[in-house]
Amino acid sequence: MRQIENFINGEFCASISGNRFEKRSPVDNTVIASIAEAGEAEVDAAVKAARSALRGEWGRLTLEQRTQMLYEVADQITRRFDDFVEAEMADTGQPHHVMTHAFIPRGAANFKVFADTVKNVANESFQMSTPDGRGALNYSTRSPKGVIAVVCPWNAPFLLMTWKVGPALACGNTVVVKPSEETPLTAALLGEVMNSVGIPKGVYNVVQGFGPNSAGEFLTRHQGVNAITFTGETRTGTAIMKAAAEGMRDVSFELGGKNAGIVFADCDFDAAVDGIFRSSFLNSGQVCLGTERVYVERPMFDKFVQALKAKVEAVKFGRPQDHGVTYGPLISQEHRKKVLSYYQRAKDEGATVVTGGGVPDLPAPLSEGAWVEPTIWTGLPDDASVIKEEIFGPCCHVRPFDTEDEVVNLANDTEYGLSTTIWTQDLARAHRVAGRVEVGVAWVNSWFLRDLRTPFGGAGQSGIGREGGVHSLEFYTETRNVCVKL
Repeated sequence: MRQIENFINGEFCASISGNRFEKRSPVDNTVIASIAEAGEAEVDAAVKAARSALRGEWGRLTLEQRTQMLYEVADQITRRFDDFVEAEMADTGQPHHVMTHAFIPRGAANFKVFADTVKNVANESFQMSTPDGRGALNYSTRSPKGVIAVVCPWNAPFLLMTWKVGPALACGNTVVVKPSEETPLTAALLGEVMNSVGIPKGVYNVVQGFGPNSAGEFLTRHQGVNAITFTGETRTGTAIMKAAAEGMRDVSFELGGKNAGIVFADCDFDAAVDGIFRSSFLNSGQVCLGTERVYVERPMFDKFVQALKAKVEAVKFGRPQDHGVTYGPLISQEHRKKVLSYYQRAKDEGATVVTGGGVPDLPAPLSEGAWVEPTIWTGLPDDASVIKEEIFGPCCHVRPFDTEDEVVNLANDTEYGLSTTIWTQDLARAHRVAGRVEVGVAWVNSWFLRDLRTPFGGAGQSGIGREGGVHSLEFYTETRNVCVKL
């Protein structure tokens, strides 16, 4: 069984208290690792190490030296690609192809993309007139914000952690990462990479543990932290925002979603079915950008539902490393209980279960894992709790619509505003609807297609701020103005 420690000031260390917790496999519920839980002492040590690194070797590096080191981090991740894939599969139980085609490569890319971004984004400059006629020159500079707390989710742990660590380090900050207690492995493995390429001690730190009265709360309340970036559920974001108010620390949040997929009758039918299938069931539905509400134009509604049903019923359950497996478990037994409670609620609220709705019949020891069936519903009223509340599981409700105005109103009938996916071959309609749905990201004839230079974030209860490209620089740096009298 693996022993996973905290990573502080370039060294792996157990907790002073000796407290540890188990990490169980979502595939079969066996214990796969023992994790050291960080207390206040470990969090304080990590923050102080990060502060010291800012004032030490890391803070003295030139931009070129710093970004070159991040390229080396990305290259070392690629060299240890199989190690990261194996660790992420062990943590999440998701299939091998999901890790190798998307999550791990994107994690490595996050370091190179943001190293390039910080080198190539220009700062502002303005000349102004003055009463004496000599004028003045104003120009802006960027400096690191300081110590960044990176609080990570469990659904795509390596990708979403590096999405924040990459730009934070590129901008010259130092970080203290708090991974989810459900997915501790790749954050620890990245510590080995940091040491192997010579990243100075204290630049990258990892404190393992839980949220309330554990590493998460201790980190977000620590006044040595200058800014907090978080991806996760809205309730946790609210608690972190309250903690950040002490000391007026900046926050960047990507929170929950109840995203709508919109399918018009003139779409490329096969592409739309494939796209909605991916957006609803990739990663067993555990994607904040995933689609839980599907609206299909009435003339093709029945055909679409049957085609989506056929794809769902063709998934193959199994261990992530097994050949041909396309579908994994949920992250934990606790999360399975939540998702299954919504499956029951959907039935209670009058849903027609098109497919799924329960637990698959799997042989031992897989039967002990956190498995649920991918599920499609129809027939629910628009005010049903299953339509309003984020489930974060492999499920969607499909409802017919008749007009463009109707479907835009349906899509916007939510407290969230993270993303949407729109399927149509009418270019004018595509632009029109994308502009009217109140979300941070609108995909047309695609889903989860990300150019890392573009803004990413949510509206309403789905988040605060934008990251990606220059927008990440806005969060991870302080912009200063210099005014020179000529």
